[in-house]
Amino acid sequence: MFGDLMGMMGKLKETQEKVEATKKRLDTVMIDESSSDGLLKITLTANRQIKTIEIDDALLEDKEQLEDYLILTLNKAIEKATNVNETEIAAVAKEGMPNIPGMDMFK
Repeated sequence: MFGDLMGMMGKLKETQEKVEATKKRLDTVMIDESSSDGLLKITLTANRQIKTIEIDDALLEDKEQLEDYLILTLNKAIEKATNVNETEIAAVAKEGMPNIPGMDMFK
């Protein structure tokens, strides 16, 4: 019984280490998003850290338009990055979870 418990604890620790390694790797996965007309381009990591913002000169003439573009494009980029992040972390966590009856957390 204790051997099973120790084995599960070891597997959980191993899974935690894999999740941390995946989080670090996601710092290198870049997500690109552009406004529909290409006047604004944003790159961020799958961990949702902004890396670059490219603004066409045409947007610099209208502050409100630029703010709207930033909000819309950043939200789309963050949503994409969040989907990548959650999918990757869930896959690693599910792979490493011990089979505990009644604990089907990841279906």
